[in-house]
Amino acid sequence: MDTRPTLSDPADKDRAWQIATAFADTLQGSNDADGYDSAFAADILWGSPYGATVAGYAEINAIHRRLVTAHVAPPSRFEIVSALAPAPGVVVTQIRRRAIDSGGFSEMALYVLIERDGRWWLTAAQNTPIAAAPQQSA
Repeated sequence: MDTRPTLSDPADKDRAWQIATAFADTLQGSNDADGYDSAFAADILWGSPYGATVAGYAEINAIHRRLVTAHVAPPSRFEIVSALAPAPGVVVTQIRRRAIDSGGFSEMALYVLIERDGRWWLTAAQNTPIAAAPQQSA
């Protein structure tokens, strides 16, 4: 018998998707680092697709400003993959950033959103590049 709890309430699934969609729309509609980072909490934890970790809005915003200035991120589409609400005021979502250009960089991100005083804030993120799996030898 498996005693693992199901943490997400199925009744909150639609709301979790709405919140994740609104967050993805903010990312999609941003043309600068400040707009992109507008929902990031002051104490955000961020994991880059290359293994770097960042703690705090000021540090991640400075990195995003440098990346935007260098035109590192290609035009992309943000797609909700999954969303769940494991507790009141918490949404966990996976969002794929797919480069529009076939040669561009794409990634999958896991985001944790927390509601405070009627506003949703990103408190943690982990980004993973989307790439072909390495060949397995027999």
